[in-house]
Amino acid sequence: MKITRAIALRVSNLMIKNKMSQYELATRMGTNRTTLKHIIDEEYNNIQFRTILRLADAFDMSIQEFFNDELFKRENIDID
Repeated sequence: MKITRAIALRVSNLMIKNKMSQYELATRMGTNRTTLKHIIDEEYNNIQFRTILRLADAFDMSIQEFFNDELFKRENIDID
């Protein structure tokens, strides 16, 4: 899968786990809901690292914790 798909799934899973709405997550990130919706809908081909840092911060986790998921195992990521 593409990295954008893995990030979208990770964000969606964390939102469910934390019972968080898109609006609440966007507010915690300091961005608007439209930007978050584009991430979840995989409409960004290149998500900036600072955006991923904001996502991790919004979930009260480190960047290592954010990427510590089966979705990001090398064999699951297609870089082509």
